[in-house]
Amino acid sequence: MFGILIRLAMHDVIVLGVGTFGAAACEALARGGAKVLGLEQFSVAHNRGSHHGKSRMFRMAYYEHPDYVPLLQRAHEGWKALESRSGVRLFHEVGALYLGHPQSELMAGSLEAARRHGLAHRVLSRADLAREFPPFHVPDDHAGFLERRAGFVLPELAIETMVDLARRSGATVLEGARVKGWTADGGSVTVHTESAAYSARALIVTAGAWSGRLIADLGVPLVVTRQVLGWVQPASDEPFRNDGEGNGFPCWALGYADGSLHYGFPIMPGESALKIALHARGVEADPDRLDRTITPDDEATFRSVMGVLPGARGPTVRTCVCMYTNSPDGHFIIDRHPRHTNVWLACGFSGHGFKFAPAIGGAMADLAMRGRTDLPIEFLSMKRFRS
Repeated sequence: MFGILIRLAMHDVIVLGVGTFGAAACEALARGGAKVLGLEQFSVAHNRGSHHGKSRMFRMAYYEHPDYVPLLQRAHEGWKALESRSGVRLFHEVGALYLGHPQSELMAGSLEAARRHGLAHRVLSRADLAREFPPFHVPDDHAGFLERRAGFVLPELAIETMVDLARRSGATVLEGARVKGWTADGGSVTVHTESAAYSARALIVTAGAWSGRLIADLGVPLVVTRQVLGWVQPASDEPFRNDGEGNGFPCWALGYADGSLHYGFPIMPGESALKIALHARGVEADPDRLDRTITPDDEATFRSVMGVLPGARGPTVRTCVCMYTNSPDGHFIIDRHPRHTNVWLACGFSGHGFKFAPAIGGAMADLAMRGRTDLPIEFLSMKRFRS
């Protein structure tokens, strides 16, 4: 019955939201022997949040901030370890090509991260691009940056796999469990759903686009925006194919002066459409009332890159809508709740977080169970907003 707690059955940790980072946290906690309860308002690997769309890029030379690179190195190890534990292929290392003016945020930031952390890369001239990657017709003042260890992860399959591994290790993951609120008293936490109440020694909030409602009292606004993805059918798909082992067309990103970029993925074996999207903050949205109707203006957001990829011109064959949960500065928020020592937050991933899932999930498990992590996440704390 709602509100009745059985202390003898108290969990070690409740994970609120079993999407990208909640699934990773559940898997890490259960693998470490913790008694964990995951609460998901929809089904596992649903299409109502930020983790659907069949592919998420993995990049190591991180233009957003060089301090992310150690987290990415741990995440790279984590994806490989997940594949080993599950026997499921989740990560395709097909390489990534970044394009833009050498002084653009994408190009300059990627080069800085690579140099600071000794990451393998190649800088390509405009002539190199024309010779090695002929589908791209970039302006004369553009250059390229090639990262061979990059690629993409299959997001829905990855979440399903992490939850499956968590359950095999003893985790309880409840689907259709819509959370109404939570309380904490230092020694325990209580989470109320529409039908029951659950207790634990610690709480991890990884609620994606719904995080802002659950931590509204912190004074750090999270803005949810509507984002559109599209798949087009080229007249000839051969120039855009990759064999899945890194041979052929890579993942790519084209940076602009305003900090936005177009990005996309190769056509893999068994596929026939090319995925393209615009990475820029979309229109503010309510996660419970997201408009999923695609308009001509929506299509224009991803089709406007066809001048650089003329061979990709063809009909739009699929679209989908997801959400970004934007922090004030576009960087992640990973921290302890300032008023509750046993409540931990991971939110505000601003459209570039998925690739970090194994690293962040492991860090959240360590924080909830031990109060510390060896990952360098201090730069992602909320202290930056208070200062």
